Amino acid sequence: MANLTRYDPFNLTRIDPFGDLDDLFKGFFVRPVAFEGQPQMQIKMDLKEDDNAYTVHADIPGVKKEDIHVSIEGNQVSISAESKMEKEEKKGEKVLRSERYYGKVARSFTLAHEVDDAKAQARYSDGVLELTLPKKATTAAKKLAIQ
Repeated sequence: MANLTRYDPFNLTRIDPFGDLDDLFKGFFVRPVAFEGQPQMQIKMDLKEDDNAYTVHADIPGVKKEDIHVSIEGNQVSISAESKMEKEEKKGEKVLRSERYYGKVARSFTLAHEVDDAKAQARYSDGVLELTLPKKATTAAKKLAIQ
């Protein structure tokens, strides 16, 4: 009598001979199909903070600096990059194989302090984007006199 369970007519595990149906499709629709030989684009970052500014080092290899976009809105920073790769193998005048890859990746993050976007700087060298994001000077709270 200690093992009483409530009857649930919609419980599919009691009729599932293979176990839990959720495990059958777990991870099936999570990622799109990746083709061999194509780079998997990701933005990996390091974020450092000192008293005056944030410093971001973002790894974005194989992308031209014209295809990288950084936007700053208050304390929200967004980095996006687009990669274009074309590869063609010829033998004489005959094209044996032609491949094209286009991909876009983006990453956003929120900082604890607002960024002074007028003084912010960005440099891109050897596949690493370096952002220097100075903190915006905070004004002291103004106390109003009640009349």
